[in-house]
Amino acid sequence: MRQAGTYSGLITGRTGPHSLPLARIRKIMKRSGDDVKMISGEAPIVFSKACELFIEELTQRSWMITMQGKRRTLHKEDVASAVVATDIFDFLVNLVLQSPKQHQLDEY
Repeated sequence: MRQAGTYSGLITGRTGPHSLPLARIRKIMKRSGDDVKMISGEAPIVFSKACELFIEELTQRSWMITMQGKRRTLHKEDVASAVVATDIFDFLVNLVLQSPKQHQLDEY
């Protein structure tokens, strides 16, 4: 049996190579549709790594905008600016451009 390698250097208080909770990822995957009955053991690991890479990329791009503004605190506006300025995050543009009140109404 192969051992999983270390995927992230951000391991803090978790057992295994993942920095995101696999049980929560599995639960989200099961809720994603009625068709999802069974999930292989590797699928949540792959999703965990994909989420880590996504968060890292978005954070780095947001931080660059923060630094351009000569600040040391990252704000939600920096994240929104990074999303708007980056083609690969086009699927999030409508989400970050909504007003906070509109976003809360959409959740209900």
